[in-house]
Amino acid sequence: MEEKKKSTAYSMFVIGSLFFVFGFVTWLNNILIPYMRTSCELTTQVQGYLVTFAFYIAYFVMSIPSSFVLKKTGYSNGMALGLVVMAIGCMMFIPGAKMRSYPMFLLGLFLQGSGLSLLQTASNPFVTVIGPIESAARRMSIMGICNKVAGMIGILVLYNALFSGKEHLFESIKEMAPGPEKEAMLQQLSNGVIIPYLIMTAVLIALVLFIKTAHLPEIVEEEKKIDGKKASIFSFPYLWLGVFAIFFYVGAEVIAIDTLIPYGDFYGIPTAVSHYFGVYALIALLVGYICGILFVPKVISQRQALIIQLLLSVALVIVALCTTGIVSIIAIICLSFAHAIMWPAIWPLAIHDLGDHTEFASALMVMAIVGGAVMPLIYGRIADAVNPHSAYALLFVSYAYILFFATVGYRMEKRG
Repeated sequence: MEEKKKSTAYSMFVIGSLFFVFGFVTWLNNILIPYMRTSCELTTQVQGYLVTFAFYIAYFVMSIPSSFVLKKTGYSNGMALGLVVMAIGCMMFIPGAKMRSYPMFLLGLFLQGSGLSLLQTASNPFVTVIGPIESAARRMSIMGICNKVAGMIGILVLYNALFSGKEHLFESIKEMAPGPEKEAMLQQLSNGVIIPYLIMTAVLIALVLFIKTAHLPEIVEEEKKIDGKKASIFSFPYLWLGVFAIFFYVGAEVIAIDTLIPYGDFYGIPTAVSHYFGVYALIALLVGYICGILFVPKVISQRQALIIQLLLSVALVIVALCTTGIVSIIAIICLSFAHAIMWPAIWPLAIHDLGDHTEFASALMVMAIVGGAVMPLIYGRIADAVNPHSAYALLFVSYAYILFFATVGYRMEKRG
């Protein structure tokens, strides 16, 4: 028993390092959106949110292929391969910066998302099944802490690399007429991503070596049967409903963080101040994860915590819509606290008791991360048509569906 605990703790440490990478790479989009809007001369909100679209659409495209890759390679080799693909995506930023090509940047983001898709497809079920299902939300919360701490570090590091000391360039470029001088200044800004992404590439390659020498245990799921017959993946309605719950959750989480800098711009708050908003949101997520570790499942169940946080989310959006300025911004930042328990609670409710369908089900769940691509674009379209403030009403759609899953959908019985 003691040996098993040590093995589980070591595996959690290794997977935690991967979740750190997830967070560092994922939440850089918060800084890349305003950076790309200036350096690539984007003109609309929707164009800026193509950053999140290119990154998260990879989850939709690559998740099912990832499940087949994992069947062939196993968890450990699949994770290493995902890191290699991410490293290639980071390298794409170098020609993107040299050519100041927005499509090249978007291709790099797509490849980063593709690598993360493979990593997420492997690591999330690993965390879920490595211990009792009742405490899965606690283990997922620990992974969430690794993710969000890395996100905070990433936002601050990339902001300092791209914006710090260059605020005058961003302001000057906005006032300049087209010409050689403006082109030179834009190229100077664009080149700023080269060194940070070279360093990220080196770190990812180092992690490949770490994973290859970690010797993680392979998890083999038993064949799942219903009434003595092999069960189809379509025999589990709660799984498919859970997939859509993840879609709406990720969409809400990304909107609540990656729109903060543009929302600050809407109220005239300079980027030097608003770039901290994403960090504050990740701190709120971190506090939420800690609460999850302390209270779930000892005090309340995963599902009860999910319902409470959903009601809190609705209340915060109402506050954001009924106020303006800094009060409204604070309400959106606080949404991240309410979001913290959602991923850890939805995941085990959706993939429990699936037997040998767990890997494919995990791929479906990771595919649903495409919500982070689709919903910010819808938000951006509403923001362009109306305003960024009113566009937050879109979040009610997410919360209504997740509440349905938490109260009804999760217990829809299996069909043979």
